[in-house]
Amino acid sequence: MPRIRPAHADDLPAISAVCLAAFNAAVAPSLSEAGIATFGSVAAADAFGARLQGDNLILVAEHEARIVGVVELKEGRHLAMLFVDPACQGQGIGHALFEAVLPQVRDPVLTVRASLNAVATYQRYGFALDGDVGEFNGLVYQPLAYAAPS
Repeated sequence: MPRIRPAHADDLPAISAVCLAAFNAAVAPSLSEAGIATFGSVAAADAFGARLQGDNLILVAEHEARIVGVVELKEGRHLAMLFVDPACQGQGIGHALFEAVLPQVRDPVLTVRASLNAVATYQRYGFALDGDVGEFNGLVYQPLAYAAPS
């Protein structure tokens, strides 16, 4: 199993690369050019760097000195990113990242705006549907909520 640790500034290019690779493989084919561009700007290394300076916790999964997954918790209450390198999916890395971030949740409810292909995965983690499918700048998502353990 990979080692999970807090992200450092020098991890930002690798974090961005993992998110973009997973997004391009699984999500991008179902989106408009606008949605793909929106995600590209949100997942850019400098955008992660700016969020790392704010009230966001970013954890990485590292295997043999290579980043293979990332999770981002925004303001202790919203799962902003959860991506695993496509070559490493199906090995429990995403679930391990999710479990690692749970103790840092500061709200009774953890929310996520999941890409539609990821809804079943979040439901396996214990999330429930929380509203209708929405769209933001071309990104199509399903709101879900998780009752964080107190």
